[in-house]
This record gives sequence, C-alpha cells and structure tokens, in this order.
Amino acid sequence: MARLEHPSPTAPHYAWFHCPGCDTKHAVSTSGPGCWTWNGSLDRPTLTPSVLVRTGRAVDSAWVREEGDPPDVCHSFVTDGRIQFLSDCTHALAGQTVDLPELEPHHG
Repeated sequence: MARLEHPSPTAPHYAWFHCPGCDTKHAVSTSGPGCWTWNGSLDRPTLTPSVLVRTGRAVDSAWVREEGDPPDVCHSFVTDGRIQFLSDCTHALAGQTVDLPELEPHHG
C-alpha cells in the first residue's frame, strides 16, 4: 500500500504523507521554483530537502496552546519510505526514525 499520495495531475504538484509525530498529513510541492525532489515512488518515497513544518508558537509567540493542537515544530527527512525526525521536533518522536505509515485507500 502507498505511503505517499501524489494526487495533483496538473501543476502545482503536491506530495502528501501522514506524519506519525503530528498525527496529520504534511504536503510538499514537487513542481515549480523551490520545490522538493521526489524519487517517484509511492511505496518507498524519498523527498529532499528536509521537511520543516512550523505551527502555533513557532509561528507566533503569542499563540496559546489548547488541547489537541499540533506540535509547534516538525522537522524530518523522508528517505526510502522512512521518516527521520530531527532533534528540533517538539513531539514525542523527536530523534527517532520510523516507517512512514501506509495511507488509507481513497474510496470514490
């Protein structure tokens, strides 16, 4: 089963994956200026450079955290179907490398 979704048939192209550290999907652009490179695999994807997602207090120091808010920083490398979380992550998987979760199939 796929670990990456690359649904957009026309530009801009985005690649989506489920982040187990944030328990949500992250997306990166795979076309246009400043885009990520992708190895073309949906099952064992590699995206470069690293993926950095900032939310909450990482964006606005006045942000008030509420129950269920996503982590403030998620920084990772996606390589060969695995996700390496860097030490600046603010979630429980910081410093760990885990398999990318398989995505649920779409039902049309």
